[in-house]
Amino acid sequence: MLRLSVLDQSPVPEGSTGAQALRNTLDLAQLADRLGYTRYWVAEHHGGPMLAGPSPEVLIGPIATLTERLRVGSGGVMLPHYSPLKVAENFSVLAGLFGERIDLGLGRAAGTDPMTTYALQRDRRDAAPDDFPQQLVELLAYIDDDFPDGHTFARLAELPGRPERPEPWLLGSSPQSAIWAAELGLPYAFADFINPGGADIAADYRARFQHSERLDRPRTIVAAWVLAADDEDEAQRLAASHRMAFKMLRRGRLVAVPPVEKALRFLAAEGDERNAAPRGRRAIVGAIDKVRAQVEQLAADYAADEVVVVTITHDHQARRRSYELLAEAFELPAAAATTRSSSSATATTSPG
Repeated sequence: MLRLSVLDQSPVPEGSTGAQALRNTLDLAQLADRLGYTRYWVAEHHGGPMLAGPSPEVLIGPIATLTERLRVGSGGVMLPHYSPLKVAENFSVLAGLFGERIDLGLGRAAGTDPMTTYALQRDRRDAAPDDFPQQLVELLAYIDDDFPDGHTFARLAELPGRPERPEPWLLGSSPQSAIWAAELGLPYAFADFINPGGADIAADYRARFQHSERLDRPRTIVAAWVLAADDEDEAQRLAASHRMAFKMLRRGRLVAVPPVEKALRFLAAEGDERNAAPRGRRAIVGAIDKVRAQVEQLAADYAADEVVVVTITHDHQARRRSYELLAEAFELPAAAATTRSSSSATATTSPG
């Protein structure tokens, strides 16, 4: 059975605030927990008005506290900004508090523009080195307590959350990330919503995969941009907000997620077709039967048994509804139980 998960970028609707966007994240996580989603990942983005999630390590604790079943993690921590030891300590604390529920998704991208990347640097005398593979190996050595005997950092692997530890994932959208994940025996999450041509990259990961103590076979999940609504027209209307925001991003203008009517006027003035995906990106948008078929096909293309869904709308209730429709369509166990419970309550209270 195909599993579904959530990637939440904490979108900020125009006319609202970042604080409300963060509260919306907590609300959506609780809904996903009740509906039967597998995991809930929060993203890292810096320096713009559209997304309110620069610190996944800060959000994970509150989300895990407010939920019961979900695995909770980062989608992902942008490792080049940080010390591997500090990341290992942060996620060890989370694992110590929440046990096996914590995922540590790791990425190489900056998650922002060059100026903000520079501002994030502690030492600004020179450009930060491009040493992601070395950072990744060091981080895994802390998590696995696997430094060679006599290594300078070996004693630092006594992390505070032992014996619990997070599950590391490598996130990517390029051939190189697949190679690193395969060589290190890591599970791999491919961002199809960034690069929709990744099925061959995922296949290369599986072909190159090297057995590790943490994973005995390749494991792939695919992250997709998805928006479902009660009918096709409504879904396409709602998607206009994201399409406008993305088009503005392409022009170097960062904006909060615009309301639907404003976005429709903007796209009409641009001459955009109403149901066109952002250039170079895949968007699965529509009524739920169409969306389910496309999500299933995407999973088959990537040989993935799990799809991580990212959805951005101006209206938080529309985003909630999209995840509800997906849970019902894919018959997630908790969603089915919720539906049965609601039907039973209605039958009991209805006049005979």
